Amino acid sequence: MEIWPGRAAPLGATWDGEGTNFSVFSSVAERIELCLFDAAGRETRADLPERTAFCWHGYVPGAGPGQRYGFRVHGPWDPARGLRCNPGKLLLDPYARAIDGEVRWGEEVFGHRRDDADARHDADSAPAVPRSIVVDPRYDWGDDRPPALPRTETIVYEVHVKGFTARHPAVPPELRGTYAGLAHPAALAHLRRLGVTAVEILPVHHFVHDGHLLAKGLRNYWGYNSIGYFAPHAEYAAAARADGAGGQVREFRDMVRALHAAGLEVILDVVYNHTAEGNGEGPTLCFRGLDNPAYYRLDPENPRQYVDYTGTGNSLNMREPYVLQLLMDSLRYWVTEMHVDGFRFDLAATLARELFDVDRLGGFFDVIHQDPVISRVKLIAEPWDLGPGGYQVGNFPPLWMEWNGKYRDTVRDYWRGQPATLDELAFRLTGSSDLYSEDGRRPTASVNFVTAHDGFTLADLVAYDEKHNEANGEGNRDGESHNRSWNCGVEGPTADPEVLACRRRRQRSFLATLLLSQGVPMLLGGDELGRTQRGNNNAYCQDDELSWFDWEGGDEELLEFTARLVRFRRRHPVFRRRRFFQGRPVRGTGSSDIVWLRPDGLTMRDEDWAAGFARSLAVFLNGRQIPSRGPRGERIADASFLLLFNAHHEPVLFRLPEAPWSGRWLEVLDTAKPLPEDGAETAAGEEVAVAGRAVVVLRRVEV
Repeated sequence: MEIWPGRAAPLGATWDGEGTNFSVFSSVAERIELCLFDAAGRETRADLPERTAFCWHGYVPGAGPGQRYGFRVHGPWDPARGLRCNPGKLLLDPYARAIDGEVRWGEEVFGHRRDDADARHDADSAPAVPRSIVVDPRYDWGDDRPPALPRTETIVYEVHVKGFTARHPAVPPELRGTYAGLAHPAALAHLRRLGVTAVEILPVHHFVHDGHLLAKGLRNYWGYNSIGYFAPHAEYAAAARADGAGGQVREFRDMVRALHAAGLEVILDVVYNHTAEGNGEGPTLCFRGLDNPAYYRLDPENPRQYVDYTGTGNSLNMREPYVLQLLMDSLRYWVTEMHVDGFRFDLAATLARELFDVDRLGGFFDVIHQDPVISRVKLIAEPWDLGPGGYQVGNFPPLWMEWNGKYRDTVRDYWRGQPATLDELAFRLTGSSDLYSEDGRRPTASVNFVTAHDGFTLADLVAYDEKHNEANGEGNRDGESHNRSWNCGVEGPTADPEVLACRRRRQRSFLATLLLSQGVPMLLGGDELGRTQRGNNNAYCQDDELSWFDWEGGDEELLEFTARLVRFRRRHPVFRRRRFFQGRPVRGTGSSDIVWLRPDGLTMRDEDWAAGFARSLAVFLNGRQIPSRGPRGERIADASFLLLFNAHHEPVLFRLPEAPWSGRWLEVLDTAKPLPEDGAETAAGEEVAVAGRAVVVLRRVEV
């Protein structure tokens, strides 16, 4: 192989039309071999000839798109000091734009001997591990225009690329479960009908299927096991099967462009807190073999061991400048080269750990906030991890939005009839000012959700009291045991009409609560169709019909209900305010922007909020008192609404309030009914019956 000195930057494999420059970081290597593979899998090796600031680099003339490659690192093997260099292991490029192949689990993929963790295992791993691919960076984006919607307009739809279309009858079989399938007109038509504005896609960074899952006939379906932070997962690309030159990159871009054309933003769920290499007993695939002490947090008392804040064996070392650079380069790549519109950071509290405690002003956040690219896209934190002090809801910096776990827990508790939940519910309905107002954030810092990929689906939330994870092969020990769910009297499937009616009503009440709350709502993909996982609340390894959408068996009535509810929210700015409610007269008019009322029509008193038996309340939202203005300075005004919530099992009569909140009221939503539609008019002092476990919404008729 002819190899020239090349250059240290940029890291990764960069094709210039005549050859490819390779650059990789390692502060512990003594030499690094570049390994190129031909179409028959034959390997050619050459030392990278230069090292600049711990970046080893070289240029290979004639190497171009489609070239498979990897690295072998020669250096110290001393696990007691955290050093795990082993030239017998072919390593992925951390900056690879595309990756080909899966791990074939065997002794050779491990850098150590299985019977002696301190002994190096020299068997060649090349036949059993994936390879990096040189790609052509060129792509014609045409007139691609990301929607760039403000947070107040955003409605997030959490979805899995494969599961969304794996069973879709209108998507061609060869495209089902792929990026092209998600971009298919039939898939886009569903998203447009539903009315969501952003798809939050479960991990698509190239990931590894765990050996212990494959041994049980299972797979890592969710994908929280990343190994390539620049590479779209190849299994989701029809083009990767037909195009050996990294067709998954082009297909992913095609998908983004199609979603943008449909008016949808693309948010990636990213896993920068740990990698697929696991703990000290895990495989050597990439980072561990390149520079174990730099890439991972090691136990300072015993560097053989990894600090684990994620429950997956390791935590990336956010104190290392090259690791921070890797993450920032990855984020910028997905924004500038792949045109995504934002990120949801898995277990984001891990990224904030400077030493051991979570530091909201950690280096990662400092870098994010000053970056001219990343600071301008949507940033959503999963604000917890599994380490001490890891639950950080409400504590992320002002630029960030957060998955609001307190919203999920409060709304679930309220609708299953838990006592003394009214005051918590009031905070969650109004954007969680108790969590986000002190540091200057707005209601849109709160990403509200009732269900997500991790846990019960909405249909299962109302049908199961207990988890049923036997299919995962862990004796039903995995997954959350405290689900805050209620099965309406029967566990699982039933033909009882009263139980089924209760479940349908509660599903609609959950959806109404979510979409009428201040903040940014997030729907779990498939909830609008009544998707069930048969009580499995941890379907991370179920890459089958348990997880995939059942399009032909979907609940069409629930879909229509959800779509109408989404449209209702988008029409009325009073449900998506930019600022928190004040709860007192504003603009000198003497009229409050929000008023909390008891079922008897009187305003709530302090003692009413703490009454354990109280599970019903009303809230008046004043559409004439919205403090924000439109983009051209125009005043924003809306109708006023009265929302009646009843979490009791029996119906409750609500007396409509007198002046100054009186008027004639038109029913626009009742979750006891299959579809939201205009109903009867009522007036001040009259009574409105709200069914058990139901929400009624009234709009004031302006004269």
